[in-house]
Amino acid sequence: MAARRKQPRRAPTTARRRSPGAGGFDARRGPLDGVTVVDLTRILSGPYCTMMLCDLGARVIKVERPGSGDDARSIGPFTAAGSAYFASVNRGKESMALDLKQPEDRAAFERLVEGADVLVENFRPGTMEKLGYGWKRARKRWPRLVYVSVSGFGDSGPLRTRPAYDMVVQAMGGIMSITGEPGGKPTRVGTSIGDIAAGMFAATGTIAALRQRHLTGEGARVDVAMLDAQVALLENAIARYVTSGEVPGPIGSRHPSITPFGAFETKRGQVVIAAGNDALFRKLCDVLALPQLASDPRFASNTLRCANEAVLRAAIERALAAHDAAGWLARLEAAELPCAPVHDVAEVLAHPQVRARHMALPIAAPEYAGVLVAGNPMKMSTMRERKQAKPPPKLGSRPRG
Repeated sequence: MAARRKQPRRAPTTARRRSPGAGGFDARRGPLDGVTVVDLTRILSGPYCTMMLCDLGARVIKVERPGSGDDARSIGPFTAAGSAYFASVNRGKESMALDLKQPEDRAAFERLVEGADVLVENFRPGTMEKLGYGWKRARKRWPRLVYVSVSGFGDSGPLRTRPAYDMVVQAMGGIMSITGEPGGKPTRVGTSIGDIAAGMFAATGTIAALRQRHLTGEGARVDVAMLDAQVALLENAIARYVTSGEVPGPIGSRHPSITPFGAFETKRGQVVIAAGNDALFRKLCDVLALPQLASDPRFASNTLRCANEAVLRAAIERALAAHDAAGWLARLEAAELPCAPVHDVAEVLAHPQVRARHMALPIAAPEYAGVLVAGNPMKMSTMRERKQAKPPPKLGSRPRG
């Protein structure tokens, strides 16, 4: 007898009715159109998560302290309209000012959560429990709620209640130890990768939990630790340590396992060259008019090139000293070699490729004239591409009703 094919599990009626695909859904607004997010987060890790959800079409209602709001509102740089830093990760959201220690405001908050799909918070573990809105209570009261927590060290382990900032987890998570020039001091990554990575993982977990709820009708808790997120980014460093026993350290701009692959000095300026395989290495030798390198047994494979990186780099940079970075880029691009100039932020924002992809957006409000924010890097064929960013909310601009 032929085995009976297992039928896929049908989503409960309630889950189908409240899913993003329910009546009124408009794909042009994003795949999360119809999803409502209550956002209790502040500063960066949590707001970055909810910004991503907002970019994908969710309605994000930011709950802030009356009077002062999110601490990021007081962090510069500032424009006439307020903090550009706050605007950069809170664009498109709504704001409700509530004091969760006051009975009237608690009632308003509970009405808000009752109609929501997702709650995101980035308090230190234990804070939500003290307020009476911890996961266990929330699960009983709102069983379909996706409850997302972002914290420094997560909701388990010996450091559970310890406070953390981006710099703390960059240091503890090993990222600083492999960043910088050889022999130099541990260096912070130039962007807040501790916060941002946690926010990205939290957004991914939120979407996964929404999908699970669509299938089961039940909410879930998503617990993301900033330290965990840093460890998850150590892919190559962990692989090198466990296979060699040697603790990785900073190696500047070059790749630890591919050569030549990094930033190289020219007559004037640096150029990035990424010759990631033998064929590209031979093509690079042709462009540099160095056929002897292609036939040199010390450089016959990527493994050998890595072992002899310093010698190979010196030979390449001697050749590159004949022209400036712009001249070499023209030659390298003509040969279809992966290469790039080393841009500063001003050059990035002005670049035609960045502009063509709508990744440097003006804020659609006169009070933010001249202010640009990063656009949404998640392009979808069904989602309307924004050419302007929605402004961030004024504190308490959404009524409590």
